[in-house]
Amino acid sequence: MKVIFPDGSERTYDSPITPSEIAREISEGLYRVAVGAIVNEEKWDLERPIEFDCKLKIVTKKDKEALEFLRHTMAHIMAQAVMRIYGENNVRLGIGPTIENGFYYDFEILNGSIAEDDLQKIEKVMKDIIKENHKIERFELNKEEAIELMEKKGQIYKIELINEIPDEKLSFYRQGEFVDLCRGPHMPNTGFAKHFKLLSVSGAYWRGNEKNPMLQRIYGTAFFKKEELEEYLKMLEEAKKRDHRKLGPRLGLFFINTDVAAGMPIFLPNGAIILNELINFSRKVHKKYNYKEIITPLVMNVKLWHQSGHWEHYKDNMYFTEKEDVTYAIKPMNCPGHILAYKNNVVSYRDLPIRLFEFGKVHRYERSGVLHGLLRVRAFTQDDSHIFCTEEQIEKEIRNVVNLIDELYAPFGFKYRATLSTMPEDHMGDEATWEKATNALKKVLEDIELPFEIEEGEGAFYGPKVDFHIKDSLGREWQCATIQLDFLMPERFDLKYVDSKGSEKRPVMIHTAKYGSLERFFGILIEHYAGAFPVWLAPVQVVIIPVSDKFINYAQQLEEFFDKNNIRVKLDNRKETLGYRIRDAQLNKIPYMIIVGERESKENKISVRTREGKETNDVELEEFTNELLAEIEDRR
Repeated sequence: MKVIFPDGSERTYDSPITPSEIAREISEGLYRVAVGAIVNEEKWDLERPIEFDCKLKIVTKKDKEALEFLRHTMAHIMAQAVMRIYGENNVRLGIGPTIENGFYYDFEILNGSIAEDDLQKIEKVMKDIIKENHKIERFELNKEEAIELMEKKGQIYKIELINEIPDEKLSFYRQGEFVDLCRGPHMPNTGFAKHFKLLSVSGAYWRGNEKNPMLQRIYGTAFFKKEELEEYLKMLEEAKKRDHRKLGPRLGLFFINTDVAAGMPIFLPNGAIILNELINFSRKVHKKYNYKEIITPLVMNVKLWHQSGHWEHYKDNMYFTEKEDVTYAIKPMNCPGHILAYKNNVVSYRDLPIRLFEFGKVHRYERSGVLHGLLRVRAFTQDDSHIFCTEEQIEKEIRNVVNLIDELYAPFGFKYRATLSTMPEDHMGDEATWEKATNALKKVLEDIELPFEIEEGEGAFYGPKVDFHIKDSLGREWQCATIQLDFLMPERFDLKYVDSKGSEKRPVMIHTAKYGSLERFFGILIEHYAGAFPVWLAPVQVVIIPVSDKFINYAQQLEEFFDKNNIRVKLDNRKETLGYRIRDAQLNKIPYMIIVGERESKENKISVRTREGKETNDVELEEFTNELLAEIEDRR
């Protein structure tokens, strides 16, 4: 049996042989730090035999894949602890996967329930299981045997899963008294898992369907190093303070009325100011790159969505209405409207590329259980654009989109990583067209030297895409901008242009969004800045606070002056103490406070205090104003 290693070297072994044995043969040091393996791109248990030629990577604690082995094992340890505490016959197991930054497991407790206060008790039993250092063994059963085993244990949810798995043989894992249906992979034993924390318990419908029973989901996280766990928990605490769902309403930015408009935010005056600043900036950058802004209908005949493919691939996420025996769809995407705009005129090759964009309001149905402030909504605005071009123009256009994204993200200090998503299971078109589009996109990324990772099967239903994942001030990643290359919709809508010889040709379509969802980007910014927006975005840029009523006239003169200079200003002359009003301005994250007293009014100067607490006295009004206007203009 031939094994090829990541460095290209090869070794021959008698089969079967485990990755553990191969690691030990290479070096005792590698064996000691190994936690699993990757065999032909599939994650593999360290003690699971290999019986075929393969590419092999030994996964150690330092590898990025190692945390999945650890966290999947932690999910099983947690399930084992829950069954010890609540009783094996009293617990029905759901699923327990790894997720970004952690893991969870779903449970149904037949008599009783799991409360937040119980997490500490579960953690204590998990520590006992870790100390017991159970060997984790993988074994296989055929379907009949698997169902018989789960019936004995009363695990009805596992039986449902077994009946849907097409494989003849199903894998199980055993650690001590605990046995679970699972694909794996896992650590070799429970003793590896030491640094973990259970985070929360919540309700979750079985398989995410509100028609199914409600289970209880426990979330947790785990790391190989204590310092990494502590750093992550500290980040979570900071994230709680920055939660946009609390900061947004407190700062008068937005609210969501779940009774009448769940998932559809209502933006208050302060929030509208910020949204409009974001729109104005995006509009300015798009204009620089020669995009033409259009506006398309919110509601269009359903036949359009049949033609675009949304009916077949996306109708469960759409809203519909009917008038005069005609069914209409509320648009979930802007692309069909932009296609209609393209088709409105005869297009020559000289007209290409055509770059259209709009701030298009879209509506998409999301289950109530997954709605999350501004980050997961049902109604949102996209800075959506579509480029119609020739195949020869693809590279230049995508290069320009990347440059546009760089320019748009620069004021926020965002860096990003890119991922290339390939054909999903639910897709339009044949594999040859998808391969052509994917290879074209991959070539462009390589040519412009933009590093990217492949995400198999995560493309849009009409084409492969590049997603841009930004990192915020807490190091969390958010997917925002996207570029999608589409050969299929131009075909479905019979799009054409006339080439230099008078022949009709098919254009290519590039779908792009930069902020992505404007509402989601806003939510990210609230948490990124902890509500303390840079001056150009701040709803109130300057607040004037007179020390007493004697100085209100001078304060009003200042208010009028700032207003004439297009600086967003507020006069706070409430009958409250000076200290109270200063604290209130700080709590409302207002960048600058102008304190007006006797000296300032006599000398026609100002005292400036920042929201961070820095004070400067005897400031010339004109000097401060010029610096402030420069700060706003530069979007510092």
